[in-house]
Amino acid sequence: MKILCIDGGGIRGVFAVSILKALEDELQQPAGDFFDMIAGTSTGSIIASSLTLKKDMANVLKGYESYGKKIFVKQAKVGLFKSVYSDKYLRRFFRKALGETALSEIQKPLLIPAVDVTHGKPFVHRSNYGHPGNESLSMKLWDAVLSSCSAPIYFPPNNINNSYLSIDGGLWANNPSLVCITEAMHHFKEDLKNIKILSLGTGLQKIDFTIDHNKYWGVRHWLPLQLPSMKVMPKLLDLALHLSSESVTYHCQHLLADNYLRLNEELGEEMPFDDIRFVDELIKLGEKVFKDRREEIKEFLLS
Repeated sequence: MKILCIDGGGIRGVFAVSILKALEDELQQPAGDFFDMIAGTSTGSIIASSLTLKKDMANVLKGYESYGKKIFVKQAKVGLFKSVYSDKYLRRFFRKALGETALSEIQKPLLIPAVDVTHGKPFVHRSNYGHPGNESLSMKLWDAVLSSCSAPIYFPPNNINNSYLSIDGGLWANNPSLVCITEAMHHFKEDLKNIKILSLGTGLQKIDFTIDHNKYWGVRHWLPLQLPSMKVMPKLLDLALHLSSESVTYHCQHLLADNYLRLNEELGEEMPFDDIRFVDELIKLGEKVFKDRREEIKEFLLS
C-alpha cells in the first residue's frame, strides 16, 4: 500500500507543492494517482485534498502565492484579545480551491488530522472509504481542511455545527505518517512490511532560542515581537510543529526502514509559517530537492 503524507507548516507548504509539481512535470501524470491513501495536516491538508480532487499542482502553487498575501494580513498585533489573522480569506481560498465537495463524495482514502478542542481530543476527518463510525461524511471538504488549519492564536477555532470547536491538527500529528500506518494496519489489514510512505516535510528551521540569563521566561521569549512592525513571531508554535514532525519521522524510519522516504530540507534560517517573503525561496528549494533525488523518488513510486 503506497501512502503520501504531507506535513503542516503554513506558507511553507509551497515547498511540498513544488516537489509534487516537479513530479507531475516529470511523469506527466497527476501525483495523487501514485498513492492508495493520502493524508495531510494543516497546510498539508490543502495539498492532500487538492491531490484527491486531481487538481493540477501548478494551479495549487499559484493559489498559495496569490492567497497567501491576503490570508496573512494582521487584524491584531499580538493576538491578546482576538486572533492575529481573520479566517475570512482562508475560507475563501479553500472554497475556491476545493469547491462544495463533501467528504461523503470522496471514495479515495483521505485523512485530515485536527483537534476537537472542546472535548480535548485528537480527531481525524476521513473520506468515504468505509471506516466504521466515520463522523465526518456530511462535512464539506473545505470545512475539514479549515479545521486542520486553525492554528491557535493566529486563526480562530473552526465551529463544527455548534457541536465542537476544531483547531490545528499539527498539535498532535503535524506529520500524519503514524496516523496512516495505524489506518493501513487496522482498517485495511495491511502487514507493516507492505506499507510504503512518501513523507513530505515543509522545511527544517533553525529556530533560535538563545540562552538568556533571565531564567524567568515569559510570552516575549516564546512569542517574541518583531520590531518595528510589532508582528508577533510564532516561535513556540513552529517549535511544537517541528518536534511533532521529527519525532514521528524518527519512529517511522525505524518501523518502515527503506519503505519510508522522507523529503525535507534544512532552511538555514527561521522561516515562520506566516511569513510570505520566503515563498520564492521555498519553491526553488522544493525544485532542487526533487532534482537532487529524482531517481530515488521515481524508483520508490514506480517499483
